[in-house]
Amino acid sequence: MEKGSDTVEKDSELSAAEAAALRQKVLDQEALIEEQATSLKRRSERIRQLEELLKSLRQSQYGASSEKLSPDQLGLFNEAEETVEVEEPVETEVRSHTRRSRGRPALPKDLPREEIIYDLEDAEKQCPHDGADLEVIGQETSEQLEIIPATVKVLRHVRLKYACPCCEAHVVTASKPKQLLGKSIAAPGLLAYVATSKYQDALPLYRQSAIFQRLGVELDRTTLANWMIRCGEAIEPLINRLTEHILSLPLVQMDETPVQVLKEPGKTAESKSYMWVLGAGPPDQRSVIFRYDASRSGSVPKDMLGDYQGALMVDGYEGYGAVCNDSGLLRLGCWAHARRKFVAAKKIQPKGKAGRADQALAHIQKLYAIERHTKEMSPEERHAYRNEHARPILEKLSAWVEKTMPRVPPKSAMGKALHYLHQQWPRLVAYLENGAYPIDNNRIENAIRPFAIGRKNWLFANSQAGARASANLYSLIESAKGHGLEPYRYLRHVFTALPSAKADNAIDALLPHNLSDGDL
Repeated sequence: MEKGSDTVEKDSELSAAEAAALRQKVLDQEALIEEQATSLKRRSERIRQLEELLKSLRQSQYGASSEKLSPDQLGLFNEAEETVEVEEPVETEVRSHTRRSRGRPALPKDLPREEIIYDLEDAEKQCPHDGADLEVIGQETSEQLEIIPATVKVLRHVRLKYACPCCEAHVVTASKPKQLLGKSIAAPGLLAYVATSKYQDALPLYRQSAIFQRLGVELDRTTLANWMIRCGEAIEPLINRLTEHILSLPLVQMDETPVQVLKEPGKTAESKSYMWVLGAGPPDQRSVIFRYDASRSGSVPKDMLGDYQGALMVDGYEGYGAVCNDSGLLRLGCWAHARRKFVAAKKIQPKGKAGRADQALAHIQKLYAIERHTKEMSPEERHAYRNEHARPILEKLSAWVEKTMPRVPPKSAMGKALHYLHQQWPRLVAYLENGAYPIDNNRIENAIRPFAIGRKNWLFANSQAGARASANLYSLIESAKGHGLEPYRYLRHVFTALPSAKADNAIDALLPHNLSDGDL
C-alpha cells in the first residue's frame, strides 16, 4: 500500500507540472497573439497613412487648390452643423440666380481721350430733295481701348556753360539733378520699368533683355541685374524708415517663405534660405517689409522686431516663440492655417459623406461669417459683437475638439488638424481681445504671393546682394500697392527724388503712407 501511495503522489506531482507548463504555454500564446495584433494594428495604421498620403498627393497634383467650398460641400456643412448643433449668429439671404449679360466693360474716365471725328464729304452735306445745306444736329459716340507698346527714347542732358565776356575767367555750368545710379545710362523711368516688370509682374530679366532687343536696344541680363542691385542698395534709407513706421503700430504680422540663393557662403546651391515678411496697417494702408536671411531660426524675427511691444500675428511655427516670450508679446494665431489643415483632411475623406473635418469646418465657417458681418464696424463694435456671437461658437468647438481627439489616430490628416487646433488654441482665440485684431494672417500671405509667383519664373537669386536688393524692392512695391499707389509711377517718383533727399523729413515724404496717387 505504501508503494502504491508513493506512485499516486508522483503522478499528482507530474500533473501539476504539466498544468503549470500548459498555463505558461497559454500565456505565451496570448502574448504572441497580442503582439501580432499590435503589429497588425500598426501595419493597418501605416497603410491608412500611406493611403491618405497618396490621396493628398493626387489632390495636390490634380485637384483644385482653392479652399473655397462648392455648393455640394456647403450641403455637407449643413449636415455637419445639424450634428454639432451650431447656431448661426448671422442671417444670410440667398437670392435666386439669373444669368445676365455683362455687356462691355466700362473704360476708366481718367484715361486720356483722343477724338477721331468722322465727317461727311462736302457733296453729302446737301439735301437731295431741295438742295439746302445740312446742319449738324448731334453726334453718335463710341469708344475703343487702345494701347501704345513700350517705346524707348534717349534723354539728352545738355548743361549750358556761361563765361564772362570781359575777363573770361569766370565760367559757370548749369547743374543737373542728381541721379540714382550716378553716371549710369539708366533713367529713373527705365529703372522703375525693369523693377516693376520683375518684382510686380514676375518677368525675369532675361526675358526683359529679349524685349529690349526687339525694341532695338541691347541690354544684357547682367546689366539689368546690376541696376537692380544698385537700386536696392540706394533705397535702403527708405526701407529703414518704413521699418520704423511698421514697428510703431500696435499690431504686426509676420511670415516667411523659402528662397534659393546660389552663391551663399558655407551653403550648397540647393540649400534653402528665407525671405521674411513683416507687415502692419489696415487693409487700405498696408506697409510691408521683406528681409532676406540665410536662416529660419528664431533669431531673425527677434532681430527684426527689436524692442517692439505690440501684438504679433503669425502661424504655428515655433521660431517665433523666442521673441514672443522674451519681449512679452501677445501672440495671435491664424485661423486660415487651422482651417487649411481641416480642408486637407476633408479632401481625402470618402466623397459624399460628412465627416469630422466637415464638423470642424462648419464651426470655422461661422467664425468667418461673423467677420464678414463686422467688416464695416468700428473696432469697439466688432469687439463686442465677436464676444457675443463668436465666443459661444469657440466654446462649442473647443469642447468638440477635446471629445474628438482621443478617437482619431494622431498621425492621420484629421489627427494632425485636431492636434494643431488644440495646440494653438490660446493663440487662436486671442483675437477676441481686440476688435482691431484680424482673424487670420491672410494679409501678410497676400503680400508674399507676388514673390512666390515670381519665384516660379526666376527660380533663384544668384547672390546675397541680389536677394537683399530684391527684398528692398519688393518692400517698396508691396507697400505702394497697400496704399493704393501704382507701383511703376511710385518707383519712378522715388528714383527721381531720392538722390536729392538727404534729411529724414525728405526721405519720409517719399514713403507710401505719406503720398497719394496725385503726388506721382
